[in-house]
Amino acid sequence: MSGIDGTTKGALCGAPFLILAWAGLAGAAGVALAAVAAHKVDSPALGTAATMLTLHAAAAIGIIAGAPHAARRCLWIAVAGVMLAGASVFGGEIAFHTLTENAAFQMLAPVGGTLMIASWLGVAVLALTNAFRKG
Repeated sequence: MSGIDGTTKGALCGAPFLILAWAGLAGAAGVALAAVAAHKVDSPALGTAATMLTLHAAAAIGIIAGAPHAARRCLWIAVAGVMLAGASVFGGEIAFHTLTENAAFQMLAPVGGTLMIASWLGVAVLALTNAFRKG
């Protein structure tokens, strides 16, 4: 379990490679959805899902790369996990809805979007916290 300062090792804190693997899968899913959107299903929604997956996969990789050099390393890793969770839920719901024409899980897209927004706010807060701590 991670302490408030982010120094105590937790499950993800000790295994950032899991976030990197997830980011690789999310990036691959994003590229695959982009291909489907471009060649099989004329859907701007699939294009949006593809963009969100690839963008947030790349951002999570960047966060993981910088985490060892930042204060509160474990919190940075957690933010990357929340970011990928949001993108995966958002992209997965849109892909499911678009490809199956089944809206059973339509409320998951806003949940995923909210997680993505929260993760970006987490990036901002952690960055400002690091800056003020050093200053």
